[in-house]
Amino acid sequence: MSTPYSPPGGPYGYRLQDHPQGTTVLVLGILSLVLCSVLGPIAWVMGDNALREIDMNPQAYANRGTVQAGRICGIVATVLLVVSILGIVLLLAASSGGS
Repeated sequence: MSTPYSPPGGPYGYRLQDHPQGTTVLVLGILSLVLCSVLGPIAWVMGDNALREIDMNPQAYANRGTVQAGRICGIVATVLLVVSILGIVLLLAASSGGS
């Protein structure tokens, strides 16, 4: 038995499009790790919203992996931001309490 022909790019012969925020989420996620951790929560939220839209219509978008990578970078940057803020608060509390 032969399998039915499926044209390249997606079902019914049309090419899947990239989610419009996919590249933005990835860039924000990378920048949040490299330059400014404050961008982490933004990348995380934008990534969640874009993934929700992709999951609602998976036949339309081709860049789920890009959005997921940006979202994960945003999560990591957010965790690092929270840990660094807690560390600064603990250092300030220890330095003021010791005098």
